[in-house]
Amino acid sequence: MPLHMTKIAFGAKSWDDLASWFVDRERFLMTTRYLPKRHEEMLGGSLYWVLNHALVARSPILGFPQAKDGRWHIDLEPRLIRVHPIPKRAHQGWRYLKDEDAPRDLADGEEIGDVMPGRLAGKLQKLGLI
Repeated sequence: MPLHMTKIAFGAKSWDDLASWFVDRERFLMTTRYLPKRHEEMLGGSLYWVLNHALVARSPILGFPQAKDGRWHIDLEPRLIRVHPIPKRAHQGWRYLKDEDAPRDLADGEEIGDVMPGRLAGKLQKLGLI
């Protein structure tokens, strides 16, 4: 079972903003200062994007090449795979996500509007209603 990571889609105000980051790209390299300590476990995993306090999509992780300036890249497939949104608090940087805690991909034909927004789901979950 691969390990995954979560990352805030900083600067994206909507799904369309996030999706625009992936248009017409052959590679998607995200730069980070440090190589994740558990990077070997993440090969075959995904980076899950947090937007509006919910995990909403994932991008498969291809590798962790080093940049010329000593930093590291997280090499992602240049595509977004929509997932069943689940609440996720904001955080800085990235966080690990175990496979059993990762949201499932949306099924073919299943619309993102068919599921509850992350903030609302988080509030209802705190109240013990879902």
